[in-house]
Amino acid sequence: MADTPQPTPQDGLTASTAGVIQQFEQQIAFFRAKLNLPSQRWDDIQRSAHDRAFIVAGAQKADLLADLRRAVDQSIRGGSLQQFRQDFDAAVKRSGWTGWTGEGSEAGRAWRTRVIYQTNMATSYAAGRWQQLHDPALLAARPYWRYIHSDAVQHPRPEHLAWNGLTLPHDHPFWQTHFPPNGWGCQCRVMAVREPREGDPTDPPAGWNATDPKTGAPPGIDKGWNYAPGANTETPLQDLIDRKLISLDAPIGAAMHEELAPVLLQEKLKAFGAFVDDALVDRRQRGKSMVVGALKTNWVAAAQERGIQPVTAEIVVRDQDVIHTFRSGKDNQLPLDWYRQLPLHLQSPQATLLDTTHDEPAFLLVFDTESQAKKLVVQVNYHVKKLGTFNVLDTGRQIQEIESIRGQIGHGYELVDGQL
Repeated sequence: MADTPQPTPQDGLTASTAGVIQQFEQQIAFFRAKLNLPSQRWDDIQRSAHDRAFIVAGAQKADLLADLRRAVDQSIRGGSLQQFRQDFDAAVKRSGWTGWTGEGSEAGRAWRTRVIYQTNMATSYAAGRWQQLHDPALLAARPYWRYIHSDAVQHPRPEHLAWNGLTLPHDHPFWQTHFPPNGWGCQCRVMAVREPREGDPTDPPAGWNATDPKTGAPPGIDKGWNYAPGANTETPLQDLIDRKLISLDAPIGAAMHEELAPVLLQEKLKAFGAFVDDALVDRRQRGKSMVVGALKTNWVAAAQERGIQPVTAEIVVRDQDVIHTFRSGKDNQLPLDWYRQLPLHLQSPQATLLDTTHDEPAFLLVFDTESQAKKLVVQVNYHVKKLGTFNVLDTGRQIQEIESIRGQIGHGYELVDGQL
C-alpha cells in the first residue's frame, strides 16, 4: 500500500523531513470525536459511518479497542509507522488478541499494521481538509475545488489519473463520492482555487456516478470508499449504533451499548420522545419500531447460564407497544413523562428478574419500589415475521404487588440484578 497523502505548500501546510504529515487541529479533532465500535469484519460499517466510528476489523474487546485507538491517536499527532507497530504489538499482547488477519508472519503483521496506520492517517487528514475547505472565507475567495493526482504513485489508477485537473464548484455532487482518498493507498488530494484554469476539465467524465456491481461504488473507487471523509460528522450517533447493535452477537452488543450509552443518551431521549408522541397522535399502528436500549452484559450471562441464548442485545419498542401501554381506560398506566424517558430508566432498574414461568422467557424490570412501583417486561428473542428476532419491551404498567413478586423469587422468577 502506498504512503498517505502529503500536504503541499499550496494547502497551507508543510511536510516534515521524515515524510510524516505535520498534523493540524481539524484532523486531530475529527479522529478524537469518533466512538470505538467492536467489529468482526473490515466492512461491518462502511462509507460515511467511519466519520463517527473507530473500528479495527476483528477487534471486539473494549480494552483492546481503547489501546489501538491510543496508538492511532499518537500516529495522527505525528507518530511514525514504526512506533505504531510497537504500540500495536503491545496492545495485542495485553489483550491476548488472536486470530487477527495477518497474524503468524512478519509479512502479515507488517501489512496489517500498515493498513491500519495509513487508512486512519489518510481519512483523518482528508476529514480535516474537508473542514478547512469549507471555511466561509476560503469558499468566498476560492469557490472551486481541483482534483490533483499524486505523481508519487508508482501504479496509478487510470480513473484517478483521468480526474487530475478536474475543477468543479465546491458543492458539486461529485465531491460527495469522489473526495479523496478514493481507495486503499490513494494519495490524491483536493485544492481550493479561484476558478478553472484554461484546459482544466469542468465536467466529470461520462458515467462518473454509475455503480460498479463488483464494488457497489462508482468506477475507479474501491469498495466502501465512495464517501467524503468528514462530511457526515453530524450524522446522529444513535442511528449508527442502533444499526450496528442489531448485527452483533448479544454479549458483544451488550458490552458495546454499556460503554456508549452515556454518550448516546441525550440523542436517544430526544428521538424516543418524538417516537412516542408520533405513535400517540392518532394511535394508529404503522409498523414502526425503535431501539430504546440493550440488555446488560450480566443479564445476557444470566440467561445463557440457564440455557437461554439471546440472539442480539437490543431492546426494541414498537409503535403498537406504545399504543397498548397507553390505551384509553387503562387504570394502571405508566406516567407518560416517565415512559418518554425509557432510554434513561433502562440503564438502571432497581431490580432485574428473569421470568422463566412461560414458554417465552422474559426479563422483568422493576422501578421505584418505595413509591408507586413500575414494571417493564422485555420479551427475549421475540420473532417478527420478515423483520427478524430481537428483544421487545412489550408491556409496561404501574403495580402494587411488589410482595407477590418477591414471593416468586426462586419459584420461576430469578433475581439477576439489584434488589427488591
